[in-house]
Amino acid sequence: MTTPATIAADAPAHGSVGGGRRRGRQKMRYRGKEVAWGYVFIAPALLLFLVMGVYTLFFGAQLSFVRWNGLTPTWEWVGLKNYADLLWASPIYAPVVHRAALNTLVVMIAVPILILSVAFPLAIVLNQARRFAGVLRSVYFVPYVTAGIAVYMAWQYVLEPNGAINLLLRALGLGSLAQPQGWLGNPSTALPTLIVIMVWSGVPVAMLLYLTGLQSIDSSVLEAAQLDGAGWWRTNFSVVLPLLKGTTAVIMLLNVRDALQGFQIFLIMTNGGPAGRTNVLGLETYDLAFQQQLAPTLGLASALGWLLFFAALAVAIVNQRVTREK
Repeated sequence: MTTPATIAADAPAHGSVGGGRRRGRQKMRYRGKEVAWGYVFIAPALLLFLVMGVYTLFFGAQLSFVRWNGLTPTWEWVGLKNYADLLWASPIYAPVVHRAALNTLVVMIAVPILILSVAFPLAIVLNQARRFAGVLRSVYFVPYVTAGIAVYMAWQYVLEPNGAINLLLRALGLGSLAQPQGWLGNPSTALPTLIVIMVWSGVPVAMLLYLTGLQSIDSSVLEAAQLDGAGWWRTNFSVVLPLLKGTTAVIMLLNVRDALQGFQIFLIMTNGGPAGRTNVLGLETYDLAFQQQLAPTLGLASALGWLLFFAALAVAIVNQRVTREK
């Protein structure tokens, strides 16, 4: 039986339920306003991405199927002919692309391996250094900080016929090793010389990544290896290096990507010469797009750029699979 006392007892409960619903609706409205303001703030960046990213991506994909010089108001649709010309069909472009692909493959293999071979021992030495450790790290990191057009121009002066390297070799009585036409002018030494410069500029970052990984390894692991009789070589290359396989994979992937798509050093120092010995796929793409004057090669450049993209994507997938399996 309902009495006034029970009604009075139930009244606050019903009031609290109603108040809770009102507070819930207020929170929902407040969150809706937050979400709306969030979209307002990200709208400029999203618009810029849609225009400069998505639009240019689809425009570049469309461009790879046309014949166009970038200046005429219309273009000619050729389908897959651009890809066929680059890979095998054209007697003009296919041989050049094949030679550039071979040079790119050499760089892709040599540069990462040499960087790993230099950066890992160097990181071990710097990790064990007690005195002047900060100074040594700064000195070894200088090539990365100063890398750029100015450094490449400086290397040109060093490698020219009367440059510092030839003068040093002659002063040491090793004049037979000097290159009269310069280290970048000799077809047999131009590409190896550029590889050495790329390794010189790529070692600092790899060394820093390895150094960070070394400092995260538990010292007890190294002590256990030493107690088991492992020497310096065995400890670092059989114990430490496997523990840093993730770092090694990242370094390898970054340098393979740079070797596959980068072309700045080749453009500045040799522009693909002598006789195409230092021409790489990235430089060939740039040349087809901007250096062919009024020739309708912009579609070829776009097609070659997409081939490079798919090659880089395949390398990334293979690297991810190998790292996951290990």
